[in-house]
Amino acid sequence: MVVAGRYSFNKGLETIKEKYSHLVEEIEGIITKIDASKFKTKKSKEKTMPGRMLYSPKKLNVAFRSLFSQKGWFSPRVKCEYPTDFYTGEYGPKPLGKGAFRQMDFVKDKLGVEIQFGKYAFMVYNVCAKMTIFHRLGFIDTGVEVVPIKNFADEMSTGVSYFEQFVWDLEKRGVSDIDIPVLILGIDK
Repeated sequence: MVVAGRYSFNKGLETIKEKYSHLVEEIEGIITKIDASKFKTKKSKEKTMPGRMLYSPKKLNVAFRSLFSQKGWFSPRVKCEYPTDFYTGEYGPKPLGKGAFRQMDFVKDKLGVEIQFGKYAFMVYNVCAKMTIFHRLGFIDTGVEVVPIKNFADEMSTGVSYFEQFVWDLEKRGVSDIDIPVLILGIDK
């Protein structure tokens, strides 16, 4: 696979060049080691493309996980203890269950990486919420979000978002005072 686009959100590229250039080289090296053709294994059951062979996001994620772990990246997980004191009347407080957590895909030396082949909302959540949360918890200070460009997303299930759409929305949204620097990498097969 190749890096086909780079977008600097909140001075992400500048921050990464200054502090993490060696890690971005490592990330881009991992991307180029993945042969996407091996992961075109999902037979579509969708009405708009029945029987068509598509790229499997799950299998691509397994390949990324393997290569990142070989390079010493880890996946921090934090337990969520949800508050119940905001319920009204009969709705609380009751236990909400066990096992809720938040997890970053990969972290090394305070640089967080998320690989996203899912719906658009997950891309926005990663950059505008999850990375901020993990920054406030002390795990990261800068992020990298890896997403497909439209050309690649068109060969995945319907609804997979893509780099060009994500960049447009971040440009129109602007930067908030709680946003951390993030480099968005658009990848292609």
